[in-house]
Amino acid sequence: MAMNERDIEAIVKQVLDGMRDPSALSGSTAKASGAPGPIPKTSRAAMLTALENYEIKEFPIPELGDDDILVKVEGCGVCGTDAHEFKRDPFGLIPIVLGHEGTGEIVKMGKNVKKDSAGKPLNLGDKVVTCMIFKDNPDITMFDLNKQNVGGADVYGLLPDDDIHLNGWFADYLVIRGGSTVFNVSDLDLKSRILIEPCAVLIHAVERAKTTGILRFNSRVVVQGCGPIGLICIAILKTMGIQNIVAVDGEQKRLDFAKELGASASVNFKDHKGIEALTEGVKAAFGGYLADFAFQCTGSPVAHANIYKFIRNGGGLCELGFFINGGDATINPHFDICSKEITTVGSWVYTLRDYATTFDFLKSAKAIGLPIDKLITHTYPLDKINEAHRTNLAMEGLKIAIINE
Repeated sequence: MAMNERDIEAIVKQVLDGMRDPSALSGSTAKASGAPGPIPKTSRAAMLTALENYEIKEFPIPELGDDDILVKVEGCGVCGTDAHEFKRDPFGLIPIVLGHEGTGEIVKMGKNVKKDSAGKPLNLGDKVVTCMIFKDNPDITMFDLNKQNVGGADVYGLLPDDDIHLNGWFADYLVIRGGSTVFNVSDLDLKSRILIEPCAVLIHAVERAKTTGILRFNSRVVVQGCGPIGLICIAILKTMGIQNIVAVDGEQKRLDFAKELGASASVNFKDHKGIEALTEGVKAAFGGYLADFAFQCTGSPVAHANIYKFIRNGGGLCELGFFINGGDATINPHFDICSKEITTVGSWVYTLRDYATTFDFLKSAKAIGLPIDKLITHTYPLDKINEAHRTNLAMEGLKIAIINE
């Protein structure tokens, strides 16, 4: 094919541009791969400045260190922990930028950043989530499943305020410091990425339950509490292949959704007067049997006291509903634990390895048709964050999320 002088000049210009900037040789590749645009000098952040009051503040985006990452936030779920802080500040963190169920796009990296915490390459434009900040603790490792949960580390979104300020995902940008854990999750869509953190809580709980040796494929499993935590628990059990799952809650809409996520039957405790009648309702849902294993997913001491009645002799229990102190529960150790020889495990948040397992769970859940995305029922922009938290506290939806446009 003949080329005129203009064609030759264009080719020469492209080669010269490529010598100065190799990415220029790929033409529109950088744009097609979602390469970030200009980075502003400041970032909005939703600062909780008083009980039930976020203020949208503007903070300068700092210079990055060689091991740091700047992430443009795409979205973040509102956790029950955020709601507790919003309502009562039980951890004494105000003023603080909250948000720990977040995800976003890498827009800038320090020169030493090459791979994520699982060894996967990191590049500009990659979608990421964070798990924990090590604090130089050698006991927290990627593949030591049960050595220590996240309680021994810091988490973005629960960091005390400092001179950087961009410490939580309720913002336009997040600064990930060197020494943090970060995962490349570019193969997951936005809603799945927002659900990673709460799903990891349940992956950890199920792993804890498996240590009892009682939770098996053919187990009868009761899940008490069908908020986001209980519903995710049901989805994980279903994805594992467990078929006989009974959901217990007082809201019929949540019980209906529990069946969409894998529950084989449901029991509305409002339909039963007293624990004896409720126990009979659970037993009837299992065809006349008590549960082999139970997951207690509420923060109610009364619910904790009730759960033992649903479990057969020699059965198991995983208690994961009390992230904060919800008060004392009254049980009878003889009847509820000793004479029934119930094996009980507690579960609190997650380990680093649970995060990696969670990515596979989300893909598997979608592959078998579980509508996991429907957990996110309400979305709000950052400047409506007070309204988002009030919606959460009013229990008007399931998972509330802040989505940046």
